[in-house]
This record gives sequence, structure tokens and C-alpha cells, in this order.
Amino acid sequence: MKQTNRHWQVGVIGAGKHGSRYALHLAQDVQGMKLVAVSRRSEAGRAQAEQWSCRWHADWRQLVADPAVECIVAALPPTLNGEVAAACAHARKPLLLEKPMAVSVAEADAILACFARQGVALTIGQTLRYNRVIRMLRERVDELGALYSFIANQRLEPSTLDWLDDPALAGAGVSFHSAVHVFDALRFITGREIVRVTARVRCVHTAKLEDHLVALVELDNGVVGTVDCSKIGPARSGRFEFIGAKGQLHGDQVHHFGEMISGAHRELLDPGEPVSTIVPLLREWLEFLRGNQANPIPAAEGLVAVRVCEACLRSAAEGGWREV
Repeated sequence: MKQTNRHWQVGVIGAGKHGSRYALHLAQDVQGMKLVAVSRRSEAGRAQAEQWSCRWHADWRQLVADPAVECIVAALPPTLNGEVAAACAHARKPLLLEKPMAVSVAEADAILACFARQGVALTIGQTLRYNRVIRMLRERVDELGALYSFIANQRLEPSTLDWLDDPALAGAGVSFHSAVHVFDALRFITGREIVRVTARVRCVHTAKLEDHLVALVELDNGVVGTVDCSKIGPARSGRFEFIGAKGQLHGDQVHHFGEMISGAHRELLDPGEPVSTIVPLLREWLEFLRGNQANPIPAAEGLVAVRVCEACLRSAAEGGWREV
């Protein structure tokens, strides 16, 4: 039964750098949702809760058990996702889980199965799908005719977060924390599945977890392209290039531009005004919870991205092509 006027009371687990973005948007920008609680271990959570006029729980388990919380957003180091997700499923509270869904296929499978058993909704925060450049590339890629190849990158500055080089918290490096976005975006733009990869990784500024990944990626139509993701240089880019029978389509989701090239002619494309990608995801999640639309990013989509990331790390460790 649709619940058009239903308001949902939301709790956010993990109000750090990324989770605080969710909390702020819930507090200010998403009509029909109310931020009622945040969970953060440090005392900074208390000040955040006062700022957002909601409750603070130092222990995330208390937030899950809070009777005022009806649905939950979790933005945590991904090695915590399995335990948190299981608790949300057993409490029968819908969860929006930030990517990566998990840092292994086995754990992602277990999370998906747990929600399926409990009959509870799980949505994955692959927010790059809502970037205006990514949406424009998806709308225009068929204009190229047959797709022949592609190049994609996500290059970020070296991380200042110590936990991202801690295997016990991060689980993996840029393969899971950056490339997971690119692999999902490639599937979203092209409508194709990634079937196998061969990859190399290295540590440039990190000691334990890779901060540079380069992969050859094969799609289910035999098209092969490259993916380059890193946190090694002092500049950002998020560029996608598609090469087809009728020309080339380029876009950069960081610098917000697009272009179509045919021969020597270059046509600049207008992707529209930039948006905070969290807001449209939250609005679609709300409509899903109300029964007005399908799950915007089902758990199965997050599982596929994890499969590709894990295949890259297997290839980097063992050599050769690895099936997804």
C-alpha cells in the first residue's frame, strides 16, 4: 500500500566525514524525512546532535534499538558493515548502506541473504549514479553506435584518514574505496556487465593498502577498456571516455563537463547544474520506503560492484585474468 504522506524518522550511524553529509541533508534538504538520531563514538557526536536537534548515541547498537528510529543510514569503515547490517535487518529497519557494501564477496552475500530472510529493504549508496555528468553519459552513449572501447579514472589526493590504511577497518585500498564507484558507473552508463578483469596495484604513499589500481576490464559484449583509480597525486579527476563507431563521448564528473567528438569536430555538452548526489538518492529512497517506486539501488547492485573489486585484487595477487 502506498504511503504518499508518510514521514520517516531516520538515524545515521557514522557521523564522520561522509556520514555527516547524509545527516546534514536529512536535517535540511529532504522533506518527508526527519533526522532523529546520530551515532558516533567520539564526543564530537554530541555537538553534532545538538547542531541537528537530534539524539546522540555513542554506541551504534543503541541507535538501532532506538524506538524513534524507523530507518537507518550507515556510513562506516566497511569492515563494520556486516555486523551493523545484520543488526538492522533483525530489528526490521530498512537500511541505506554506503558503498562499498562489504570488502569481500562472502560478506556481501551474507548481508544480502540476511535482509532477504528478514524481508527488510536494503539500499546501497552508490551515489555517483546521481552525478549529472554520469547521467548525461548514460543518456548519450547510444549515439556512438557500436561501443568499441572505454577509459575511466578516478584520481584523488592522498588520503589524510589513517584508518584507510588499516586493514582491520578499511579492508582494502582504492580498489574498494574508489574503483567501486567507477565499476558501478560503467555498468550504469553502458547497461553492460563486467565479466573479467586483469589488474595491478601498488602502494605509493601508503604502507599496507593499495593507493593505485590499474585494470583492464572486459564487458559482456567483448569490449575491453581501462580503469585507473588512485590517491597518489595532488589533483582530482573523474573522467570517462567512450569510443564508438560514430565518434567519442567524454565526460568528467569532478570538473563537470562533457563533449562529443566526431572527426575533428568537438561539441561541448551541457550536463546541467551540479547537484549533491546524496540528496536525490535520499529522495528516491524515501519514495521507495513509501511504496511509490522501486528500490533505487538494490543490494544486488552493490554485490556486483564488490565482485568486480575482489576480482581485481585476486588478479593483482595471482596474476592473469579473473572472472567476476
